[in-house]
Amino acid sequence: MKIVIFGLTISSSWGNGHATVWRSLCRQLISRGHDIVFFERDVPYYATHRDLSTIDGGMLRVYESWNDVIGIAERELRDGDVGIVTSYCPDAIAASELVWSSPALRLFYDLDSPVTIARLRAGEVVSYIHPDGLREFDLVLSFTGGSAIAALKVELGARQVVPLYGSVDPIVHHRVAPTESYRAALSYLGTYSEDRQRALHDLFIEPARRAPQLRFVMGGAQYPVEFPWGANIFFVQHLPPVEHPSFFCSSRLTLNVTRAAMREMGWCPSGRLFEAAACGVPMVSDWWEGLDDFFARGSEILIASSADDVLAALELDDAQLNRIANAARERVLTEHTGAERAREFEQIIENVHNPTMAAA
Repeated sequence: MKIVIFGLTISSSWGNGHATVWRSLCRQLISRGHDIVFFERDVPYYATHRDLSTIDGGMLRVYESWNDVIGIAERELRDGDVGIVTSYCPDAIAASELVWSSPALRLFYDLDSPVTIARLRAGEVVSYIHPDGLREFDLVLSFTGGSAIAALKVELGARQVVPLYGSVDPIVHHRVAPTESYRAALSYLGTYSEDRQRALHDLFIEPARRAPQLRFVMGGAQYPVEFPWGANIFFVQHLPPVEHPSFFCSSRLTLNVTRAAMREMGWCPSGRLFEAAACGVPMVSDWWEGLDDFFARGSEILIASSADDVLAALELDDAQLNRIANAARERVLTEHTGAERAREFEQIIENVHNPTMAAA
């Protein structure tokens, strides 16, 4: 298949969760014989932090304005088999109309479904959703499952919605030797988001305050100056994916905190969960419905709702933590790699072309 994608970014992992998802999925699709063309608008904040310039075996088209690239996009779609528009694509509405008018199978991939739905319910205009909603797409893929599936149908008119969760690339995320600068009892990696702040306070900042003898390390973009840092909290402003394994593997335990909109809808595994697990690092996470579809509570992941829970997890001995980390790693490498998602994507497309087979 030739797959033409109009996305937020694949070239920069700074401040977003899209790039690493696409890198893993595209690499695997290309290895399985598919052609990939990815259109990305050249915006200053990603240009400044670009950590990928080409797609091996594929085509990355970074453009300055939609008018500059519309002719090229039309030509690429003319012989394309699948055209995909994603959430937060800066030119999503124009790209949607272009995909709708092409002979390609028309897909929308919402990598931010709970945020999309929450904003719509709040009465906001969502810049990447066409005024006609999603009804003109043959299929909508959702990065999350649960109630998001029905909401995309009922509230945006999607004909068919199928979850396509995040994944990990084991070539990038794997066990490595610890790095002293990232050494920590507990680590956290994530872009700043106001709706994560309360949980981050309870599960990271408060444990650090109550365990001043331990070292806590966090990394991510867009944190404000007034963030409540502590004397034993060390910060790394931006970590490209190549540094993620060193970051994770230098901590005894790593924390996952979910955005409020995602937590409320459930079935919303962060890419960070899969990455940390692939690196063989034990994880502690806030709870959301559906989490146990991805990791078994207690044996593959630890759950925390308070600072007490986090501190109790930190008191577990190394043997216990290693058992949890090894079980999670085995689960992820079996079920949640880019290779597995590429196979799922192929099957989803096959089911669209042959709906009777999908029903069977």
